Amino acid sequence: MGVKGFVEGGIASIVAGCSTHPLDLIKVRMQLQGEKVHAPNPQPIHNLRPAFAFHNLHVPHAPSLPLPPPPPPRASAGPISVGMKIVQTEGLAALYSGVSATVLRQTLYSTTRMGLYDVLKTKWAHKETGHLSLPHKIGAGLIAGAIGAAVGNPADVAMVRMQADGRLPMAQRRNYKGVTDAISQMAKQEGVASLWRGSALTVNRAMIVTASQLASYDQFKEMIIENHVMNDGLGTHVTASFAAGFVASVASNPVDVIKTRVMNMKVEPGSVPPYNGALDCALKTVRAEGPMALYKGFIPTISRQGPFTVVLFVTLEQVRKLLKEF
Repeated sequence: MGVKGFVEGGIASIVAGCSTHPLDLIKVRMQLQGEKVHAPNPQPIHNLRPAFAFHNLHVPHAPSLPLPPPPPPRASAGPISVGMKIVQTEGLAALYSGVSATVLRQTLYSTTRMGLYDVLKTKWAHKETGHLSLPHKIGAGLIAGAIGAAVGNPADVAMVRMQADGRLPMAQRRNYKGVTDAISQMAKQEGVASLWRGSALTVNRAMIVTASQLASYDQFKEMIIENHVMNDGLGTHVTASFAAGFVASVASNPVDVIKTRVMNMKVEPGSVPPYNGALDCALKTVRAEGPMALYKGFIPTISRQGPFTVVLFVTLEQVRKLLKEF
């Protein structure tokens, strides 16, 4: 298998990532709903001087005007509403914000995890039958996901920030020109360590996703074929991949929400970060928005994870056929 497994997995991952990028962007925006955008405190009204005040004119102290009450909290918008708002306010091209980071992320993260998973599967499979038990598949997924995530974290941070940029006020937008500019600016302004911000979360999520997605796909595929439900063909690949996408979505969404928020937080020099890590972010999110906030963006997650997994494995199976002779 060797290098070929990495090439096959990389091609399939890039195709799947680009195909479902708009759904991933909507998911990120929904996961950030309800989170306060940290902006500078406005100057109090009673401290403002009239525009044409004369310095030698005595003006009695005026009472402070009461501030208007905060608007009532809005219900979280659904994926269609979020998508339509992005198109209306930022343009159709905004649905592909951060796509260059997606390509880099799939090239680094998914190529590594798919290739390593294949290597470990081949190494651990029974020498005579070629069978691999479910625990071994899960173990291979955990190891491959962890290593892939560590390699691809800088692209992951850049992708989250580029996707989330449009929701910020104009003055606070980062306006990255592309994934290279994003990584360069982060390294200069926030230090090289910022490229691995949230890496523990990324690794944990990748372990969960890879183990649940790849292992469950292989398991569902084997069950369908062995029970003579369908032959090894397109129908089996689509069915097994949709089931794997659902399993991966349920398992990974809470970690994904926290990862998105930690990666997106803006840390001003000399100021206290909004979150002191993953646990602090999880606690603040649950306290402020309730436990179900950890499943924000679940509909677009599964809407994206389902098609992504289908495109990933269907493309992978076709690429394997094309490269079979190599």
